[in-house]
Amino acid sequence: MSVPVVRTDFEALTLLHRGKVRDMYGIPGHDDKLLMVATDRISAYDVVMADPIPDKGKILTRLSLFWFDMLKDIVPNHLISAEVDQYPEVCRPYREQLEGRSMLVRRTKVMPYECIVRGYLSGSFWQAYQKDTNVCGFRLPAGLRESDKFEKTLFTPSTKAELGEHDENISLARMRELLGEEPAAEMADISVRLYEKAADYALGKGVIIADTKFEFGMADGQLILIDEVLTPDSSRFWPLDQYQPGRGQPSFDKQFLRDYLSTLDWNKQPPPPPLPREILDKTRARYEEALNRIIA
Repeated sequence: MSVPVVRTDFEALTLLHRGKVRDMYGIPGHDDKLLMVATDRISAYDVVMADPIPDKGKILTRLSLFWFDMLKDIVPNHLISAEVDQYPEVCRPYREQLEGRSMLVRRTKVMPYECIVRGYLSGSFWQAYQKDTNVCGFRLPAGLRESDKFEKTLFTPSTKAELGEHDENISLARMRELLGEEPAAEMADISVRLYEKAADYALGKGVIIADTKFEFGMADGQLILIDEVLTPDSSRFWPLDQYQPGRGQPSFDKQFLRDYLSTLDWNKQPPPPPLPREILDKTRARYEEALNRIIA
């Protein structure tokens, strides 16, 4: 287990954005490229915890690299290299922190939507369904149970919010109004194809991908898959051998952390509560098990 990386400060590079997990840098002399670094930060309820999950950033990066390679026949992605030796010279003094947790990527014009794809009734979608069977523009049959599989894959986009704010779920029809018919249809079609190919593969590894989110950018007039892909931070992974509709499922993601936090007298606003070592270790183990199952 390596020393956790909570924050990076690369003075020779230009910090463009520090997100919940990733630090994004511009590279002097390389305006068409970005350096994306996955730290060991973890967030819950849109709050970044003070305590990191050791190696989490490396796990996320390995999974993203695996999926980028598998799914590149459906849509191009922004990956240039994950080998520090292939990065611009100015990046290499930071090798120790970059190794295994960074990607050199193409700079794109980021599309302002989260492309959420759902195969199962869970999470916020389940909560909304209990109030109204018409959810995000989909009129669903009555009587569905929590964790039931949908008859067909659903595309339920959301607008992107700033750090600390909440994304807003919208219908595909609304996305068409905001973005335009053709680009919205293309993003929806590609997102569903990506999800279905990955979900079919994962089932063979004993993992259900209940839902996930994709992000896209535009480069040279072409839609490009960006950011992370199909990790426990952006997806809901369930063990197939424990799947039982009618209840919430055990998962290979930060649900374990959320469950712990829900037992505390905490208002889900900063500052976050300290996390016991047991919670950190068990959360790390869930991420690691997801990695081992998927890429084994």
